[in-house]
Amino acid sequence: RMPASVPEVDRRHRASAAFSLSFLSLVFSITAFGSSYWCEGTRKVAKPFCTGESKGDLCIRFNSPDANNNQAVQYIWETGDDKFVERKFHAGIWYSCEEMINEDGEKCRSFISLTPASDRGVLWLSIVAELLYVVLLLTGNILMSVEMCYYSSGIDGLKINAFSAVVTVLAGLLGMVAHMMYTTVFQMTVNLGPEDWRPHTWDYGWSYCLAWASFACCMAAAVTTINKYTKTILEFKHRRKKLERSLKIKYKFPDY
Repeated sequence: RMPASVPEVDRRHRASAAFSLSFLSLVFSITAFGSSYWCEGTRKVAKPFCTGESKGDLCIRFNSPDANNNQAVQYIWETGDDKFVERKFHAGIWYSCEEMINEDGEKCRSFISLTPASDRGVLWLSIVAELLYVVLLLTGNILMSVEMCYYSSGIDGLKINAFSAVVTVLAGLLGMVAHMMYTTVFQMTVNLGPEDWRPHTWDYGWSYCLAWASFACCMAAAVTTINKYTKTILEFKHRRKKLERSLKIKYKFPDY
C-alpha cells in the first residue's frame, strides 16, 4: 500500500479537527438546552413567622400570642434587612427553581409561565431556534463523519464537505440568534415578571456560558470546514495545471 501524501494527511487532520469541534458544540448545546442554570441569583423575601417549635435565623418569633396581627407584619417591613432572607434561584429556558425556607429542596416553576405575555412569542422563537440549532449541528456531525469514513478524497467528499460547511454556518447563526433572544426575554422578565419571582441580584450561570462556548466551537468547526474545502479546491486546480503542463510537454511536436 502506497503511503498517503502530505496534502491528504493534512485534509484528514482538518476533517478530524472540524468533526471534533462540531461534536463538542453539539454536546455543549444539548447540555445547556436541557439545564436550568442559564441565570443564577438571589431573591430577597420577608422571613416567615416561626410556627410550633421552629426557631433560628430563618423565621421571626414573637412573644405575643397574637404574633400574626397587622402590627407584627408591619414590624417586619420597618425593621430593615435583618428581617429578610435571601433565597438562591436559578432559571433556564424551561423552568426556574428557588430554595425553600426552612425546608430542604427547591420549588420549581415553568419559566414560560413567568414570562410577560408580550414576550412569550420571542421566547418560543428562541426555543424553536435552539431546537433547529441542535438539529443542524447533529446533521453537520453526521455529514462530517460520513465524509471521514467513506469519502475522504474525491469529488463526492468535496460535495459533502461543502454541504457540511453550509449546515454548520447556518447552525451557528441560529444559535447566536437563539441565545440573544433568550437574553432579551430574561431581562424583560426580570423587569416585568411576577412580583413573587423578580430577583434581587442575578448573573449569567454556567449553562449560559456553555451555550456560547457551543456557538464558538460551532463557528470554529465551520471555519475549519470551509478552509479545508477551499484548500482542496486549490490543490485540485494546482494538480490540473501541472497535468496540463506535463501533457503539453509530452505531446509537443518540434517546429520545422
